[in-house]
Amino acid sequence: MTSTPEERLDDLSSALTEVLGEFDTSLQRALGELTLTVARTDWPRVAPLLRDHDDLLMDECIDVCGVDYAGYGESEWETHVSGVGFSRAVERHASFGQRDTDRFAVVYHLLSVTRNVRLRVKVFVDETDPILDSMVDVWAGVNWFEREAFDLYGILFSGHPDLRRILTDYGFIGHPFRKDFPLTGEVEMRYDPELRRVVYEPTRIDPRVLTPKVIRHAQSEAAPLGGGAETDGDGDDV
Repeated sequence: MTSTPEERLDDLSSALTEVLGEFDTSLQRALGELTLTVARTDWPRVAPLLRDHDDLLMDECIDVCGVDYAGYGESEWETHVSGVGFSRAVERHASFGQRDTDRFAVVYHLLSVTRNVRLRVKVFVDETDPILDSMVDVWAGVNWFEREAFDLYGILFSGHPDLRRILTDYGFIGHPFRKDFPLTGEVEMRYDPELRRVVYEPTRIDPRVLTPKVIRHAQSEAAPLGGGAETDGDGDDV
């Protein structure tokens, strides 16, 4: 009989708890997904178990990405909630926070083709020592994914066969997905059709933050007396 997705998650959760009992790990289940957090020192031993153990068989790594947790959980923008339209950021009132430990995470998305179940794995690294063992020998397909995490976040992968930048141009300075990456003072590269060559120019990125659309109040509470919400020419709330 075919098992349901929830039953497969139940089986995977039980197997992870049993197989990885000796390692420093934590398991969270939310929104129909399992997330396994593994200590950096244990990750080189845990990864082969995830792939090879008969109760797990996570034989494919379908994605690897970096995450910058600097300022995570801190309120950076003060907004005013409105009943209609968009609530826009209006006043910045908090300085940008940093994390001395566990600032970055490398996130692996694993798939067991045999068991038809997925698993997310998080491994945290410090800002001062953002180095993690490469998993190229475990899942060969992570080669370029790890290069991308290095390029954009500055996370190093020990043992990677070719850890070069992959998205930014030659000579690029810094790691642009870090939250403290400067928006001004850097240069960008483009092709100049008049000069017929590649040129470097100063770049400026003007920050513009919009908070997501809020959940509207009931129309009876939000709409002005005697009519509906005012709209612009395109029919959008204003």
